[in-house]
Amino acid sequence: MAVFRFEGRDRTGRVRKGNQNGASRREVILKLREKGIAVNQIWELEDNLLYKEITIGNPVKFQELVIFIRQFSTLLEAGVTVVDATRVLANQTENKTFRRVLETIEEDLRSGKLLSEATAKHPKVFPTMFINMVEAGEIGGNLDDTLERLAVYFERQHRTRQKVVSALAYPITVGIVAICVVAFLLTSVVPTFANMFQGFGAELPAITKFVLGASEWMQGNWWIFILLGISLYVGFFLVKKNKNSKYYLDYFTLKLPIFGKLVQKAILARMARTLSSLFSSSVPILQAITIVEKVVGNEVLGQVLTVSRSSLEKGESLTEPMKGHWIFPPLVTQMITIGEQTGTLDLMLAKVADFYEAEVEAATDRIKSLIEPFMIIILAGVVGTIVTSILVPMFEIFNHVGQ
Repeated sequence: MAVFRFEGRDRTGRVRKGNQNGASRREVILKLREKGIAVNQIWELEDNLLYKEITIGNPVKFQELVIFIRQFSTLLEAGVTVVDATRVLANQTENKTFRRVLETIEEDLRSGKLLSEATAKHPKVFPTMFINMVEAGEIGGNLDDTLERLAVYFERQHRTRQKVVSALAYPITVGIVAICVVAFLLTSVVPTFANMFQGFGAELPAITKFVLGASEWMQGNWWIFILLGISLYVGFFLVKKNKNSKYYLDYFTLKLPIFGKLVQKAILARMARTLSSLFSSSVPILQAITIVEKVVGNEVLGQVLTVSRSSLEKGESLTEPMKGHWIFPPLVTQMITIGEQTGTLDLMLAKVADFYEAEVEAATDRIKSLIEPFMIIILAGVVGTIVTSILVPMFEIFNHVGQ
């Protein structure tokens, strides 16, 4: 919610000045009109930090953008104008930041700007690919077809991303739960039995000594885990911000057992789908590759695309640099080569994307089915060890009392 400064007159003709909250200028004017104030001047207090809206991370979720593009495309196909479609979607969105952006875009459209120009002013909301494809659609006079392709593209990207995230999130979630359970047992449950065992006076089993030692260490050094978690989060954030260090992080991720292949297939599917969509919208090939370098999200693949773009600029083949790199399987380079030779590069890339999207879906299902029992066994083993370390001395105590 932004803050606007206004000047106007009320019903008695008296000058009124002040500040008013609102999602847009239009909303503020309507609010003031209801109060009986006719606005003469209004401006947003953007430069004052006291009034500037602060957002953390991406103000619009990827899923919200996907839904917006699909609805926008549907409205245009139904014959609704671009301006009216923007107004309708602005009124129905629940994200206040997104509503402000759409209302600003509507104002720009009414002032004569193109949709690509209006959306380009909001790079945090609309990705580069969206802006370039919309621009190509406006030039070619087929904006409705372009938005349909964009809707299909982003829907498939969202589905693939969700598959990968779910496959990676499961072991991480179970691992965090396991750590929390073990920490609770070692800091809250085990210490209650420690004094009992010490008063018992007999020799404790090795497993019990080990668990009691771990419990004592955990109680005195629990803060190390919090510090380690914060350090890992900050370190990961800093590594992703630096292009050189991100290259090594992406390289390490691609070389991980099991998960590395899944990530590789996902980024190849994204690259192929993005290039195919851009080519289908008549975006120039060099510009399309430049866009993909930015949106593919992997520095290893991005650097190969940079070399491929340089190869094209020299009049050489797009696939020559790809053939010498391990990240591109022969299937990809062969399909792209056929597309170059036959002039059907967009169709060949679409087939590559279809293949790897199906591979990602199948791989995520396999990984989840294999990891689930494995993680349960690990969790049961850790908890079982702690429980056993308590039960074994307890049985000896009961036997000693019985005798």
